[in-house]
Amino acid sequence: MEKKTNQAIFSIFSLLLFSSCVSAQLRTGFYQRSCPNVENIVRNAVRQKFQQTFVTAPATLRLFFHDCFVRGCDASILLASPSERDHPDDMSLAGDGFDTVIKAKQAVDRDPNCRNKVSCADILALATREVVVLTGGPSYPVELGRRDGRISTKASVQHSLPQPGFNLNQLNTMFNRHGLSQTDMIALSGAHTIGFAHCGKFSKRIYNFSPKTRIDPSLNRGYAFQLRQMCPIRVDPRIAINMDPTSPRTFDNAYFKNLQQGRGLFTSDQVLFTDRRSRATVNMFANSEGAFRQAFITAITKLGRVGVKTGNAGEIRRDCSRVN
Repeated sequence: MEKKTNQAIFSIFSLLLFSSCVSAQLRTGFYQRSCPNVENIVRNAVRQKFQQTFVTAPATLRLFFHDCFVRGCDASILLASPSERDHPDDMSLAGDGFDTVIKAKQAVDRDPNCRNKVSCADILALATREVVVLTGGPSYPVELGRRDGRISTKASVQHSLPQPGFNLNQLNTMFNRHGLSQTDMIALSGAHTIGFAHCGKFSKRIYNFSPKTRIDPSLNRGYAFQLRQMCPIRVDPRIAINMDPTSPRTFDNAYFKNLQQGRGLFTSDQVLFTDRRSRATVNMFANSEGAFRQAFITAITKLGRVGVKTGNAGEIRRDCSRVN
């Protein structure tokens, strides 16, 4: 019995040690000698892309999340088909997110000192910070040193990403799997303040919720009728609408104020307020922009550490869309 207990303790210790080693190998200033100007180069490239289209921001942020939740933050989402991109959960990722990374990678590689020295995974992490800042969100130091993965499969996406119909238990289970707390999950959900969604992802809530009630009772009725106008029954499936009906182009705490009024677009959004276990955090973020911003910085930093490859693992891709 004692031997089993010691083995269990050793296993837990090894896991914790591995986790701390991984995050210790990521650090700000990782490219200080090899590509000291990388952050400015990426910043300028992302700014240029953002000036062309606002979609750059939500698309890049969502791309980073989808990448990290499947095989870790290793840019496996960027690999061309056959890959993760073939899964239905990834097929709705906007092309502008991919294009942002491509443009930033090209800009980095134009500097002779930097060519083929900065991973696509790190470029995506830096680009994510820039789109948050460009939309009015907080700036934060980005830990670097990720390597690019060589494997990307459609099958690995299955059951790896949160779904619009998830309840709080399902959300917590999925986020906890990656070392993210309930508070981290709620803070990251706040990124929906600049998000958009296709009508099919929430149509059941406004047309066919249950045999007794067509509209989800947790949904503000006025908002439900607005959604029906924007998403008629036989709407073009490519039509997408803003997830934040009040300030869709600003990274702020309006998302949480909307939840207080029953204006969460997905069930997985609104449940954060309807479930008493998470309501206090929603109220705190709704009442304090500062509390939300600080929690978001903590959560996005932890997200950026998920399943990273460092040291000699993986590679530095020359082309983000294919392995070397």
